[in-house]
Amino acid sequence: MYFSPMDTSPSDIITVVSGLPRSGTSLMMKMLQAGAGLETVTDNIRKADEDNPNGYFEDQRVKKLRDDNSWIGEARGKMLKVVSMLLYHLPDDFTYRIVFMQRDLREVLTSQSKMLVRRNENQAADDAQMIKLYRKHLDHVFSYLANRENMTVCRISFNRLFADSKAELETLEKFFGMGLNRDRMITAIDPKLYRRRASV
Repeated sequence: MYFSPMDTSPSDIITVVSGLPRSGTSLMMKMLQAGAGLETVTDNIRKADEDNPNGYFEDQRVKKLRDDNSWIGEARGKMLKVVSMLLYHLPDDFTYRIVFMQRDLREVLTSQSKMLVRRNENQAADDAQMIKLYRKHLDHVFSYLANRENMTVCRISFNRLFADSKAELETLEKFFGMGLNRDRMITAIDPKLYRRRASV
């Protein structure tokens, strides 16, 4: 976790929830919507399903950030979900507050695998290779973010949200620099939806 000074009006800050697919980004969107009162930028095209019963909180335009990021200014003062692979394509002329979700990579892969099975799709590589690739990606993206003057980052552990939510919520409050409605945020953490646990 690392923080940087941010001398920007809250109404101009774009809050981004990011992480690998299946790392808990939708959960964090729901938590911040409930506890910080942030308006979400979403088109509601991707509906809730068995993998995400509480919804995805996505805007399909995010998938095309590489080709068109001209609309990002619409998210000032609001919250947007951006998968970690696309953070590089956020335009430089805005200030971003990024909540980056991290999860045991074994759980990420198990959750992704279950989703792909339901969609009749195949995983591109075996788990060992994917973990290696993900670790390399995370190292690169954290290095990139640490050197962006217009981005502040807070890493939140999906696993600790369920094991010790108080500590993670304290981290979020410090990052946002304001009180959050912890009761509402904790209510959004549904243990029944923590279904893909790594074996110890």
